[in-house]
Amino acid sequence: MSELSIKKVKHVKSHILELTFSDGHIQLVDFAPFIFSNGHPDYDRYKTEEGFLTFDVVDGNLNWDDYTMIFPVEDLYRGKI
Repeated sequence: MSELSIKKVKHVKSHILELTFSDGHIQLVDFAPFIFSNGHPDYDRYKTEEGFLTFDVVDGNLNWDDYTMIFPVEDLYRGKI
């Protein structure tokens, strides 16, 4: 799966994104459980929908604030973060 990349991102609602991958696979990912259960203060900004939606797609992966929050593409593909 190392050649997988994210090609398209659609905001569904709240902290849920629909990700389209380079092989055509589409996966819904709910980031809320991770963000709200992580006690690190760096993630507090992502608890609001506005803060969460500040991501960019960089080199085929989701990236928040210069790698403050990033996940392996393979995990996103499986919807398991």
